[in-house]
Amino acid sequence: MARVIQVSRMESKPKPETPPDDRVNDSAATDKKKKKRRSKKRNETYSSYIYKVLKTVHPDTGISSKAMDVLNSFVSDVFERIASEAAKLAQYTNTKTLTSREIQTAVRLLVPGELSKHALSEGTKAVTQYSNAL
Repeated sequence: MARVIQVSRMESKPKPETPPDDRVNDSAATDKKKKKRRSKKRNETYSSYIYKVLKTVHPDTGISSKAMDVLNSFVSDVFERIASEAAKLAQYTNTKTLTSREIQTAVRLLVPGELSKHALSEGTKAVTQYSNAL
């Protein structure tokens, strides 16, 4: 016995257009609209701080952008060296926290002679000033 399958042709009616606020949200359509922009990678610099120090020391002196780049790379390099040395010192003592003691020791090891004494006194003064502000 053979089955006969009838295929009926459906009459295609034009669908009425719905106003924009009555439309159903398609996930594909909203994904395109709500696609987040990639935020720029932030380029952290010390330029504003270098400029503030320059203006407190010499208010009438300016600095070129190339000189600012050189100083910025210098400060970044010194920061990296001190931080890595302090991290090594903390690792030797089996601690996970960098304290002012590790930073002071790292500065003593990295900065030569009389300059390290000045750096330590300025650092101690800054920490004391910060502690008193709290």
